[in-house]
Amino acid sequence: MTDSLLLSYYGDDFTGSTDVMEALASNGVETVLFLDIPDAALLARFSHVRALGLAGTSRSETPAWMQEKLTPAFAWLKARGAAICHYKVCSTFDSSPEVGNIGTAVEIGKALFHQPYVPLIVGAPQLKRYTAFGHLFAAYQGEVYRIDRHPVMSRHPVTPMHEADLRRHLSGQTLLSTGLVDLAILDLADADARIDALAAGSDGMLLFDVDSFSSQAQAGRAVWRLTPPQGWFVAGSSGVEYALLSAWKEQGLVPGTASFPNPGKAERIAVVSGSVSPTTERQIRTATVQGFEAIAVDPLGLLGEEGERAMDAAIAAGLGVLGRGLSPILYTALGPSADRGGEIDRIAGSRHRLGNMLGAMLHRLVAEARLTRAVIAGGDTSSHALRQLDVQALTTLLPLPQTPGSPLCTAHGANAATNGLQIALKGGQVGADGYFAQIRDGLAA
Repeated sequence: MTDSLLLSYYGDDFTGSTDVMEALASNGVETVLFLDIPDAALLARFSHVRALGLAGTSRSETPAWMQEKLTPAFAWLKARGAAICHYKVCSTFDSSPEVGNIGTAVEIGKALFHQPYVPLIVGAPQLKRYTAFGHLFAAYQGEVYRIDRHPVMSRHPVTPMHEADLRRHLSGQTLLSTGLVDLAILDLADADARIDALAAGSDGMLLFDVDSFSSQAQAGRAVWRLTPPQGWFVAGSSGVEYALLSAWKEQGLVPGTASFPNPGKAERIAVVSGSVSPTTERQIRTATVQGFEAIAVDPLGLLGEEGERAMDAAIAAGLGVLGRGLSPILYTALGPSADRGGEIDRIAGSRHRLGNMLGAMLHRLVAEARLTRAVIAGGDTSSHALRQLDVQALTTLLPLPQTPGSPLCTAHGANAATNGLQIALKGGQVGADGYFAQIRDGLAA
């Protein structure tokens, strides 16, 4: 595996992890995503891949958790011997000193890999994310907003973004400094020499601006050119992969294309959603006129003393919908106006527990109705819910090039009900309004 492995990565949530896998697989880099460090037998099943990942939950965890859990995870990834080891964060960069601290994760990786600085790429035009002079911008409903003015991310229920300057944002999370390869430098005739000089003087992080496919290609060439023989640790969104893929294609290291047979339509699927995003709200409302039935599930009811009874009632309602030939969507919120996060957060450990319960509900629906396809909506929700399905690894079944970031995957594991399950993990901001019907119908576009 070491001889051919181009990249290893740790995803800070499960939806982000499948985002990376989709980007690589779509460009002919066969990739497997493990949910935990695999044993030798499971690793051997995927000895042919050129990239591998670990799906994690660090986006919703504390710095103390990161010190305990990321250290062995990064060490295992380092031992794979890939040219690049990537700590993958969300392209909206939402994080805080207390939750999902990106600075802490970079500190751990930098020390473990014994390198003077960590390259950082966040912009990804494929996802309509852009960085210009260190500031992050993201699209919403056809318009591009500075991230601290983004209608959704500026009001994220856990980690709202109040600062668009990523260097200032990171300064609240780490004492490491962040240098910048800005757009003006990338446009110079002697850009390589200027980048080399900045790299030579860096002792923290080095952020590369990406505001277009052109600057993305330049950033990818630079990071690949600077990669030491022993490999190194980088951080950022799936913009890291998109940038590197450009460089790899130029050098003939990867095909740049891949074909995926259409999996066909599933007559019924099941969806669970813990997302409060307005994007997911529109998707749920759209789905109700496309053969889905939405079932409201009270999150406080699930977390209360009668939680098991509430779970059973929701599962029974879902099975009833499936029995009528429709597809159920069990959701805990329908948009930001229905967000009960303030009440939920008064209960210790409630967000993780809620994700686990949604996963357990989905497992029951899949097993009892013998479903072959399912969706989990919500980044943090997916990270905890998928573990309840006894899945050990994921591979890409069907990329969605028109709305990249949440592909349809194949699940691998020892549980008969979920081994081979076709599943999509959808982040809150990802997908067109008809996303759920798109997954049900097996449509790539």
